[in-house]
Amino acid sequence: MAGVEKQYLGKTVDVKAEHAFDVVKLEQYLTIAIPGFAGPLTARQFEGGQSNPTYLLTTPNARYVLRRKPPGVLLPSAHAVDREFRVMTALGGAGFPVAKARHLCTDESVAGTMFFVMDYIDGRVFWDPLMPDLSPSDRLAVLNAAVDTLADLHKLDHEKLVLTDYGRPGNFFARQIGRWSKQYTQSAANLNPDMVKLMEWLPNAVPGDDSTSLIHGDYGVHNLLLDKKAPKVLAVLDWELSTLGHPISDLLYFLMPWYRPDLDDGRTSFCGLDFKAVGMPTMEEVVARYCARTGRTSLDNLTFYCTFNLFRAAAIGEGIVARARQGNAAAADAASFVESVKAYAERGWQLAQDARA
Repeated sequence: MAGVEKQYLGKTVDVKAEHAFDVVKLEQYLTIAIPGFAGPLTARQFEGGQSNPTYLLTTPNARYVLRRKPPGVLLPSAHAVDREFRVMTALGGAGFPVAKARHLCTDESVAGTMFFVMDYIDGRVFWDPLMPDLSPSDRLAVLNAAVDTLADLHKLDHEKLVLTDYGRPGNFFARQIGRWSKQYTQSAANLNPDMVKLMEWLPNAVPGDDSTSLIHGDYGVHNLLLDKKAPKVLAVLDWELSTLGHPISDLLYFLMPWYRPDLDDGRTSFCGLDFKAVGMPTMEEVVARYCARTGRTSLDNLTFYCTFNLFRAAAIGEGIVARARQGNAAAADAASFVESVKAYAERGWQLAQDARA
């Protein structure tokens, strides 16, 4: 399979000063904590936007990945690396593709903050969901593998995985709509008319299907570690947003490039794409494959799920704009989010109107 390779979680750099820790102390700790671990140890930091600083640990005989809470004052429920370790341990035990979780350290004196260590897996990540470096046949094979992997996640029994307390089961969309409506109204300097209409329409349009499963929360090609030579998912990365929720929210989040507006905001849109020519499945084909894999006969109310995700994206964008007004985000980024909030809200309300027709 041809294509540009990217190392696990991206390029590594020297550990940033604000994220540094005592490597010798960590080596001494891990030598006792992880069977077979033996130094000398070197550490480099992965580049990228991970909210939890992530490092490549190299020893003469093995490589590992360390994820830790960032230093400083944090929100109580944020950066929960212990939750990541817990869900990855459960998933690995069930045979789901994740890196093997080796050890969780809650003693902040070792590296400054809580952290966990997992195995390093040599693979590649595509940050653009269009995967422009792949041939049409390879692109289709990778996307099919991605859909199958997501379906397999949703088929897992979270009770057998001892994850019944990993989130609040049931009533997922009603709770999410309430949460993002509140956040949007608190963030917006002026309420967008389309967002106001969506906040009124969405609560009354929630489908009757109240399924609950383990969901990833940020499932996309960018969080899949792929085999370098075959369309195979070696590991699903970044479980920070995982919880118990509605499985179709995960599926339609994965499908956002298929229906998001085409904007100059750095996010890929498949709007106007010749799917057959580039080897991409249509949205309907992805849904059909997912349903066949999960045993669903069909997926009704597709428009609601698309509208919900656009509404959520707009609310998140408005929060970024609000932080920029307060001086907590780059002004250039905020300017692009102003336009994306407007476009996502407009597209969402268009879909809602189509659903009502």
